[in-house]
Amino acid sequence: MSKRKAAFYSMTIPALLLFFTFHTFPTLQGIFYSFTNWDGYSDGYDFVGFKNFKALFTDENVLNAYLFTFKYAIVVTVLINVISLLIALGLNSKIKFRNFFRGVYFLPNVLGVLIVGYIFNYIFANAIPTIGEALGSETLAINILGSEKWAWVGIVIVAVWQGIAFNTILYLAGLQTIPRDLYEASDIDGAGKWETFRSITFPMLASFFTINMVLAMKNSLMVFDQIVALTGGGPGRATQSIAMLIYQGGFQGGEFAYQSANAVIYFIVIVIISVVQLNFLQKREMDA
Repeated sequence: MSKRKAAFYSMTIPALLLFFTFHTFPTLQGIFYSFTNWDGYSDGYDFVGFKNFKALFTDENVLNAYLFTFKYAIVVTVLINVISLLIALGLNSKIKFRNFFRGVYFLPNVLGVLIVGYIFNYIFANAIPTIGEALGSETLAINILGSEKWAWVGIVIVAVWQGIAFNTILYLAGLQTIPRDLYEASDIDGAGKWETFRSITFPMLASFFTINMVLAMKNSLMVFDQIVALTGGGPGRATQSIAMLIYQGGFQGGEFAYQSANAVIYFIVIVIISVVQLNFLQKREMDA
């Protein structure tokens, strides 16, 4: 065996073993348990077939968690991409301290999600209400994280604030690939800023838009850390996402097998949404 092949196998095989041990095997184990009634801590279990999967479709808590997660994911995905694209366009223009602002906007991406969540928890629960009381504003004096109606808005604010960093960098990279000749020709033809954006900038950013939309949607559907740090799924179950429900029911509520079935279903849902979204946006790229 040549030294090159030996080096290849010495790096590849350990990586594959680690991936199988900590990713593939637990996944297969979870699928196996989804067909049982194991509670997560007892010694024995029985096979129940598709009973867990059938029960999911009539479980009100599961349905509410799906509705909340989809609502949250759609709002966050749209806001992240709109705001990050606007920021990228601004940072790509000729402004002072452009590189400094690029670093500032990327900073949230390197911060831990839980750390950011706990900081915003303090802001929403203490800082803003204190300021609201000082100003005599009843609206600001309320802790929105304690409201069943508005708690999800606080989670959206944190997710968008942290999520725009990565998307902005990708859009900036995309803007660098657009030939300046196109903009010069557009100026000669007398096209306005909106027409230039609609006819040149956005079509040329189509592939980056696809990547950002798919990643933002996928990350939003898997929301967990922000909810742990901000609301814990409350008040009540108002902000309980699917990931949060799986964690609470599977590891704290004695529903390991049942929530394993929920995780299998949710994995399939995420894959379907990602594939459909990717195909639709890629088709749009070709049309553009």
